[in-house]
Amino acid sequence: MPAEAAEAADGPVDVQFVPMTRVEIVDITDEARFELIPPCADPSFDHRTCDYWEDAQKGSKTSRPGWLPAGAAGLGDRSSAAHAPVNPFAPAPKTDVNPFLPAPKASTNPFAPASSGPARNPFLEDLSGSAAENPFAPEPRTRPTIAAEAPRKLQLLGRGLGVFGSYAKVLLLDGVAAGYCQFGPLSAYPRALRLRDLYTELPQAPLPAVITCVATTPEARRGGRALRLVAEVCDDLAGRGFAAIEVYPEARARENSTPAARPEFWLRAGFLLAVDDDQYPVMRREL
Repeated sequence: MPAEAAEAADGPVDVQFVPMTRVEIVDITDEARFELIPPCADPSFDHRTCDYWEDAQKGSKTSRPGWLPAGAAGLGDRSSAAHAPVNPFAPAPKTDVNPFLPAPKASTNPFAPASSGPARNPFLEDLSGSAAENPFAPEPRTRPTIAAEAPRKLQLLGRGLGVFGSYAKVLLLDGVAAGYCQFGPLSAYPRALRLRDLYTELPQAPLPAVITCVATTPEARRGGRALRLVAEVCDDLAGRGFAAIEVYPEARARENSTPAARPEFWLRAGFLLAVDDDQYPVMRREL
């Protein structure tokens, strides 16, 4: 029986369309995107205040809410004197001026003609002024920067924006953050450098890029989201000229307590076991 006849006999077919999830991966390059970073599954950790890999001695994965407001502690010591309220009963601040000293005399040359301006140095003229516009040269590219009052973690992620590019990506599902991945050159992560020094069998050249953190929200798990995010990072790093990527997972860590996933995940992501260790193996992928 033709399909049209069957449909007429049985009545119209009720077709239900399942909406597709829109997946987007964005780079963390400013404070607006920094705020997209999803919370950790374990509330005692926080991607937004973690400096475990950036500080080999005192780095921590612990949640530190004080780091999040702009200008909060952790951005560097700030002098409180500049913001202290004025005390009307306090004596006026002392100055270094001595009222009993005679006024300084200007050294003049009575035989020199009067000067109409600063002395001309023909060798500095090309350096002191702005460069002449070249209509044939391409316009200089504006390099992204992070504001000095931005959260400390964002400043750490923004150290290489002008040269290397972004150090982190967020995966969005229909506009909602569901995954996070941090990566970069070895020079950006002293703890990775120190850990790598323990394994002399690792190749010393060319030095790899590293992925220090990958995580998804509990709601987004088991759907291949983290694998897709890592694949995007690997393609990005290959485009930046890296020949390999390394990861240093914790083999015995619980799922919610490790920022670098477990070795089984990296095997599915195309990495190989470069150093076998019961606690801290090294996974490596050639690009």
